[in-house]
Amino acid sequence: MFIGKLVKEEDMSEKDMSAFASSILLATDGSPEAERATRMAVTLSNRLGSELHVVRVGDMPSAYTYSEAEILGREFQTLRVHAEEYARERLDEEAEKVRAMGGEVAGSHAGAGSADAEIVRLAEELGVGLVILGSRGFGALRRAVMGSVSSSVVRHAHGSVLVVRGDRRGEDHLPGRILLALDGSKEANAAARAAVEISNATGSELHIVYAVNTEPRMPWMPYLGPGTSEWWEEALRETERKSRAWVDQQAERIEAEGAKVENVHLAFGKPNEVIVKLGEELEADLIVTGSRGLGGVRRALMGSVSDSVVRHAHCPVLVVRADEEHTQNLARAGAPAYSREHLEDMPEIRDRVWTEASSSPDRKGMP
Repeated sequence: MFIGKLVKEEDMSEKDMSAFASSILLATDGSPEAERATRMAVTLSNRLGSELHVVRVGDMPSAYTYSEAEILGREFQTLRVHAEEYARERLDEEAEKVRAMGGEVAGSHAGAGSADAEIVRLAEELGVGLVILGSRGFGALRRAVMGSVSSSVVRHAHGSVLVVRGDRRGEDHLPGRILLALDGSKEANAAARAAVEISNATGSELHIVYAVNTEPRMPWMPYLGPGTSEWWEEALRETERKSRAWVDQQAERIEAEGAKVENVHLAFGKPNEVIVKLGEELEADLIVTGSRGLGGVRRALMGSVSDSVVRHAHCPVLVVRADEEHTQNLARAGAPAYSREHLEDMPEIRDRVWTEASSSPDRKGMP
């Protein structure tokens, strides 16, 4: 349950609103990480013309574990009321921080319960295009055991999520360097549009990276005769050539939309590792990536590139989701598609080389 307080009554004109994030939800808890998220939320709200909502969730014990189930009933309701009151008392302070940084608050919302669940629920109720929150930067062990609010919101939110981390106290991340990760998916297409919009609005330089996935589908490659290595090397050269041509073409399309592409990067490796490493080398102020929207079971088994980048990057990460309405809006606006047609990653190359080598005339008579 949320208690909403409308602060801003004047509606923004449709032409001034961002197609990527017409409204933003800032989730805050008063921590230094949340303050950095607040500063970035104000910057994006002002530059993109997006209305800004603020939410503070009063934490309380989960009602789903055995030991805490005993408090359900009147005691549980009392805890919830106290948690909501605490959040409501602190909410005015958070809204004042936004105003002190030059922002306007369209709505203030207080809630109680599990922070990640309440943030996702409110974002859906408000229909916001972007959730912004800070990351506490949990260590690997603690994250493996209990996860984090930011990671959970990234996995479960229906819209885009910006996770803010870094050591910049009292400084804006933008304008700065934006690293856009492309892979040709519709989610990456939406990410490209978001990166272009933010780059143009904030005067930030834009870098593009495409990582050819080298993670093998099979951990080994059987010996298929003396010609195998030549086929393999030729396949890699062809893939590098096609990939370079493709990513350069995407850069040209992006520049045609008014953004200035500072540099284009092509790398071989696991995409998540490539993106994080390049972000550090560039001292990026923001990484923008699409989310493939993996199902719960698949994500639990293997995770996703965006999940991994959020966990390991040393700077803010924007994970962009492309829902059906967003895709239709882009199509109506005549937005170009950054398709990945005719590109191969390492598993696909490996399968092709295996097929070609297996069917080669040189294999005749071989066991």
